[in-house]
Amino acid sequence: MDRKIKNWGNYPEIISNVKSFDTSGMVEELFKEEKHWIARGMGRCYGDASLGENVLSTLKYNKVTFFDTQSGIIECQAGFTLDEVLQLAVPKGWFLPVTPGTKFVSLGGAVASDIHGKNHHKEGSFSRHTLSIKVLCGDGKIYNCSKTENADLFEATCGGMGLTGVILSVRFQLRKISTSYITQKQIKAANLDELLILFEKYKEYTYSVAWVDCLARGKHFGRSILMLGEHAEMNDLKGAKAKAPLKVHSEAGLNIPFNFPSFVLNKYSIKLFNFAYYHKNFKKVQESTTHYDGFFYPLDNIKNWNRMYGKPGFLQYQFVLPLNQVEGMKLIMNKIAEKKQGSFLSVLKVFGPQNDLISFPEEGYTLALDFPMTGSLLKFLDELDQIVQDCGGRIYLTKDARMNKEFFHKSYPRLEEFIDIVNKYNPNTEFRSVQSERLSITR
Repeated sequence: MDRKIKNWGNYPEIISNVKSFDTSGMVEELFKEEKHWIARGMGRCYGDASLGENVLSTLKYNKVTFFDTQSGIIECQAGFTLDEVLQLAVPKGWFLPVTPGTKFVSLGGAVASDIHGKNHHKEGSFSRHTLSIKVLCGDGKIYNCSKTENADLFEATCGGMGLTGVILSVRFQLRKISTSYITQKQIKAANLDELLILFEKYKEYTYSVAWVDCLARGKHFGRSILMLGEHAEMNDLKGAKAKAPLKVHSEAGLNIPFNFPSFVLNKYSIKLFNFAYYHKNFKKVQESTTHYDGFFYPLDNIKNWNRMYGKPGFLQYQFVLPLNQVEGMKLIMNKIAEKKQGSFLSVLKVFGPQNDLISFPEEGYTLALDFPMTGSLLKFLDELDQIVQDCGGRIYLTKDARMNKEFFHKSYPRLEEFIDIVNKYNPNTEFRSVQSERLSITR
């Protein structure tokens, strides 16, 4: 059925023929009817990576096919979400090995994006914990792949944005936990230099992430709140928390029922938000024990928060720069402050070493920013791209909707190897997306 479709950023919007399936046999039948498919789960990839002429929704293909509660190994069909994994696994003392800033991501999407989280500097991205994947490829065959079986397909599927085929199921290792709570330390940093010192000082923490005020200038340039966390043990809990140590998250409490007018988020409202957020912590250091839902997924508690950006939508711009390119990071943040293109969601993390085929992370600093869609935004982001390129960095495909192909081809050094593998398993370009065509990945 043809219908308008868009991802979380509400930009771009296209008309697609959308089909769903609940057996792998149905997928094979759909392939006989149409060509040029791209799989799509929850639509949380922001840009155009899961948009295309024909979209294959995985959401009805969502069963758990294996779960060993002793070892923590679980296998689920691609449409099963991280939210559903948590509801199943947390009461049994298991947690996701890696999680992004939302739990409303399908497992197929998690693999296709090779998601990373606040623990990347210690534990890598999702593919490190993935044991095997089943993929229905463009040659019509279903492959089981892992780090040792069809390893080229495994590597190209993790972070490959669905271009090798439809991910049917994912087997992965969960993390053992004693409680569903996090012991949290929040530290205010007066500026970016202090924040980077704090990241280094507390690098042994499993989880670390910083909110950054990208509009602050002068001596406050880059002022931040660094958030550190560890999974809490039983002796960390008191009162009601101790009585329900493996409590699962609740439903979201708030909802934004309609698109806000575009003028609501502007340089003044964002500056006011940033000031209030930075000063909400009265002390330099605050420690607490909080539920995992508040620590990992604060925005999930507001349904449809993307409507705050209004009908034109927004772009999330996430890049990574090598550790020795701190001056490049400052240059980008200065440009944002000068242009007053502020983002109230500015998140800085540290990536550990990783040199996979097409996955986004590499050792360095990664900054993610949300920008309301305006007439001048695309030109401004082109300027930021040039700095990222000059510093040897790259852009996250999962968040991208506008990068040019020249920059993309220069910034992913193993791209040609990736394209060769895509052509091997997807020889007639049965799988392609708006993004893969824009970036000349598919022929």
